[in-house]
Amino acid sequence: MDTRYLLIRSLADGKFHSGEALAQQLGLSRAAIWKQIKGLREQWGMEIHAVSGRGYRLTHALELLQQDQILALLPAASRETLSGLEIHDIIDSTNEHLMLQAAAGAASGQACLAEQQTMGRGRRGREWVSPYGSNIYLSLLWRFPLAPIELSGLSLIAGLAVVRALNHLGVTEIGLKWPNDILWREQKLAGLLLEVTGESEGPSQVVLGVGLNTWLSNQQASNIDQPWVDLASIPGGKEVGRNQLAAELIHQLINALECFEDHGLSLLLDEWQQQDLYHNKTVTLRMGNRAIVGKHVGIDEKGALLLSHAGEVKAYYAGEVSLRVDQDDEHANTIG
Repeated sequence: MDTRYLLIRSLADGKFHSGEALAQQLGLSRAAIWKQIKGLREQWGMEIHAVSGRGYRLTHALELLQQDQILALLPAASRETLSGLEIHDIIDSTNEHLMLQAAAGAASGQACLAEQQTMGRGRRGREWVSPYGSNIYLSLLWRFPLAPIELSGLSLIAGLAVVRALNHLGVTEIGLKWPNDILWREQKLAGLLLEVTGESEGPSQVVLGVGLNTWLSNQQASNIDQPWVDLASIPGGKEVGRNQLAAELIHQLINALECFEDHGLSLLLDEWQQQDLYHNKTVTLRMGNRAIVGKHVGIDEKGALLLSHAGEVKAYYAGEVSLRVDQDDEHANTIG
C-alpha cells in the first residue's frame, strides 16, 4: 500500500501522533514523514495540524470503510441479495471497475466502494471531486431481463432510494432534482451516474454509481462549479457514520432495483413527485444552445420530465436536457 494511505490510516482517528511514532510505525525517517505530511496538505487538500511536542493530527477524523461492519449493518434480505462487496483504497472509478467486472461475467448484486477515486465522474463527463476517506463512492451492478429501452426512469428510482436512505438515518429536507440529483436547500449533496449496456431485446446490465458528500474541506471543494453541501453541514448529518450510510444506501438501492424490475416506475411516481423540489416551478430546459422556459408539471411512467410550454405539455428525457430554475420565477428562491 502507498505510504500516503498508510499515513492517513494512522492519522484517521483525529488524535495527535508524534513524528517519531509515525516514523517507527511506517519504517521512515522523521524528515520523510514531514515530507509526506506536506504532500497530503498541498496535493490532496488534507487539513493536518502540526504542534511542536505533540505531533500531527487531522483536523477532521475519518471513519474508514470496513467490509465486515457494512455487511453486519445490512438487513438479512439485502445481505443475501448482495453477491459481493469490494472496498478499495484507491481506484480510478467504481463505475468503471464494475463495468469491467460485468463484462467478465460478474453476478448481479456486486457492489464496489472506494476511499478515493482518481477519475470519478458525474453526468455529462463532469469530474466528481473524490478526496480520500471523506465521502461515499459507491457502485452497484444489476442485471435485468429487460431491454435497455425499458430501463428509462431507473435513475429516478435510484435517486428516490438515496432520499429514503438519508431520511431513514434522520436527515431531513432532502429532495430531488430531475433526473438524478439529490439536494438539500438547493445545494447538491449527491448525484447518480447510470451506465446501461445490453442486447436490444434484453437482457441488460446496469452499473449504478452514487457519489455523496459526507465531509469536504473548502480546499477539496474548490473545483466544484455549483452550489454544494456535505452531510456534516446538515442537521442530523454529522452523526451519520460512513459505514452505516454505505449499508443503508446499498439496502435501499437493492429494494428500489427489485421494485423497478417487477413494476417499473409506476408504483413510485407519486412518491417521487412528493420529493420533487421543482414540481410546478417555472424552469429552463437547456438542450445544447437551445433553451425552453416552461412549467415543470411532473414526470411520466418512463421517467420523462413533463414541461408545459406554449399551451401544450411535452415530454423530455434525461440525457437530452439540463434543468435549471428560471431566475425570474418568483418562487425560485424558496425551493427546498
